[in-house]
Amino acid sequence: MHHTLRTSDLELAIDQVVQSYDGPQEINNLESAALPNKRAVVEAYNHIKPVIYLGFYSLRSLRRDNLRFAVSEHLYPAYEDLVEQIDRALTYEQHAGRVKSGFPPGWSGEVVLRLFHALPEIRRLLNTDVVAAFDGDPAARSVEEIVFSYPAIEAITAHRVANVLYREQVPMIPRIIAEYAHSQTGIDLHPGASIGEAFFLDHGTGTVIGETSIIGNNVKMYQGVTLGALSTRRTECEPDVFRRKRHPTLEDNVTIYAGATILGGDTVVGAGSVVGGNVWLVNSVPPGSKIFGRAKQ
Repeated sequence: MHHTLRTSDLELAIDQVVQSYDGPQEINNLESAALPNKRAVVEAYNHIKPVIYLGFYSLRSLRRDNLRFAVSEHLYPAYEDLVEQIDRALTYEQHAGRVKSGFPPGWSGEVVLRLFHALPEIRRLLNTDVVAAFDGDPAARSVEEIVFSYPAIEAITAHRVANVLYREQVPMIPRIIAEYAHSQTGIDLHPGASIGEAFFLDHGTGTVIGETSIIGNNVKMYQGVTLGALSTRRTECEPDVFRRKRHPTLEDNVTIYAGATILGGDTVVGAGSVVGGNVWLVNSVPPGSKIFGRAKQ
């Protein structure tokens, strides 16, 4: 049945919403125009990703003599977008008192250039991840299939870019990139996590890797794994909440099966260990351990 809109009712509802902004709630911030634009950050990232895998994303035939032009037409717009959005994030965080002033003029541009200079190393690392996925998954028919379709590669690609910006102490932008990949893949990799070479995240859906996690080389992890913190309340982590190690360390050649939960900043899984599915682990285990079928307290 058609309902006739009464303008007075709609106007009253609008007035009530406007009045709700007069309260003390934290979400009543009206300065969001100064915040970074999420869409612009994602667009910048989506210019960087094709540069990493140019042969997979190019719409034209690529040869060595036109490769430089193809890279340039992505990195120029990525540079402009990222510099503007980092400037906005920095200005906003300084205004809010969450970061100290004193960043030199042009700092945002220098950070983006350092990211671009890091792209060859990012490409090298991601190649090890792609090869680890191909070697570790008999269902994979080709490297091309992995790059095009594996959500874990989408997630780790975003992570390796975001991690460079995180280590540069860029506010907000690394998390926007990480959460974009999270929304696309269901894989939650905090940009602060340190992840070594040849990281194979099989399936990956529901995996959570916390900010201060450290993952060595040749680590294999299945879906639904959590590398988390024992304490999840800010007041329990202070002071120094951003520097304290709250998440586990996995040494080289560790395998973690589906659904395992590993918690705590002091928890170290020794090199070559295997942690079985659905295990709850809150204490360190020595190299070569095999933890199956029971919780390790």
